Amino acid sequence: MSTVKDLDTRGLRHCETTALGVLLRHQGLDLSEPMLFGLGSGLSFIYWDGKNMGFPFLGGRVKPFELTRNLATRLELDLVVEETTSPRRAWDNVAAPIDAGQPVGLQLDSYHLDYFGTKVHFGGHVVAMYGYDDHNAYLVDTDQQGGAVSTSLASLAQARAARGPMTARHRSFTLTVPGKAPSVQSRIVPAITACAAAFLNPPIANLGHRGIEKAGKLVRTWLQRTDHPQRDLPQAALLMEKAGTGGALFRNLYRDFLAECAELLDSGHLRTGHELYAEAATLWTAAAALIAKAGESGDERCLAQAGTILDDLSRVEREAMRALNRLAAG
Repeated sequence: MSTVKDLDTRGLRHCETTALGVLLRHQGLDLSEPMLFGLGSGLSFIYWDGKNMGFPFLGGRVKPFELTRNLATRLELDLVVEETTSPRRAWDNVAAPIDAGQPVGLQLDSYHLDYFGTKVHFGGHVVAMYGYDDHNAYLVDTDQQGGAVSTSLASLAQARAARGPMTARHRSFTLTVPGKAPSVQSRIVPAITACAAAFLNPPIANLGHRGIEKAGKLVRTWLQRTDHPQRDLPQAALLMEKAGTGGALFRNLYRDFLAECAELLDSGHLRTGHELYAEAATLWTAAAALIAKAGESGDERCLAQAGTILDDLSRVEREAMRALNRLAAG
């Protein structure tokens, strides 16, 4: 058996920030989950409805692994990423750092993991791995999934080799903090303004504030979009509130990030952004509840109400990001 010693195996609310927390705490850098999410410019929005999708998906963050790359760049961390099509090499890429006493991040499809209660394919899931023996791999996942958990080596191999939306080729990664730990306070404004600029200027109408406005129009048609509204609408709402989002489609995490930043920086723009994201978080939870109720009752009025809330959210979040974007001007 090979195990990384003296590891803090706390599970957090979101998978990627959970893994980042494990890797960075082992390096002596202990940041809150909202700070990890915010410094990684993690907040976003996408309305996704492809031809092969059974039902639309509302996403509240940047694409998988972009948060990790953003955080590493912003904090000047040494990020080493390995990808391969060879299962044998993929295992070596994981075993070697663990044998040397360093935990490893993995991107995989959560469907194949033994401990996962909900069997849904999600190829953008991220965990930290800190040990293995002849039969099992020892991982850290979100608190919701159990924190420190184990899965069979066979199931881990399947999860890492999976192909499909958001999957990666046996991706593994390590993070190393430079000799002198970076000043977090000096990285806050660049992280916030980069996130705001992307949100305010999306390249397509499905993203950012434009995507929320589009969702406000289309969510009203969701009862006609599916043959199984009692299944699909409550599941969509569940993905918004649970499923590792921290609640309110990641807006709770970003609200808390901005609150933490406001204690470090004296800025009216920052306080405005925090107040508006506190409002947005409440509205997202209300919208999710109405979507679930529509699926359970078949009442289109619930979706009309949810659409109106999403219209409001597009405005509220646009105002919030405009205020936060002004941080760049000092």
